[in-house]
Amino acid sequence: MSDDFILDTDDLQRRMEGAIANLRTEFASLRTGRASASMLEPVMVDAYGSLTPINQVGTVNVPEPRMVTINVWDKSLVGKVEKAIRESGLGINPQLNGTIIMLPIPELNEERRRELTKVAGTYAENARVSIRNVRRDGMDQIKKAKADGMSEDDQKFWETEVQDLTDTFIKRVDDQLETKQAEIMQV
Repeated sequence: MSDDFILDTDDLQRRMEGAIANLRTEFASLRTGRASASMLEPVMVDAYGSLTPINQVGTVNVPEPRMVTINVWDKSLVGKVEKAIRESGLGINPQLNGTIIMLPIPELNEERRRELTKVAGTYAENARVSIRNVRRDGMDQIKKAKADGMSEDDQKFWETEVQDLTDTFIKRVDDQLETKQAEIMQV
């Protein structure tokens, strides 16, 4: 029975990929001085009696590097969309033009850039913690199998597999953080 132990590394890898995907989403929401439709993803609009994502009440476009436009489909929601953007904490001042809301993205000053790199670092650390939690789950499965009679050689083999997988994903997080921080600090 103990020789039949096979750790589901695909499951561990899938869960670590989930942490990386979540990190990408969080990085996309960071304002880097360049316009991006994804920076509006966390903004929710009080529409039709419930909180609705902004991309479900209008079309979000990026016509130029420092401008995001939202073409609101329902004229009655224009004011609510504008209010949601103002209160979102993005630091962007919307400008109305009929049913189109324009969001000029201002240049970031040095202090704000440093703050954003710290926020990016926090997001990356959260991703590392998630990956380490998946590693711990894998190691717990190995310890349980060891208690059920797995050989020490098999235990070392699986622990090395899990550790290698963890190291690979932590390196990916570090690489993405480095790229994001360089993008934020770019003037």
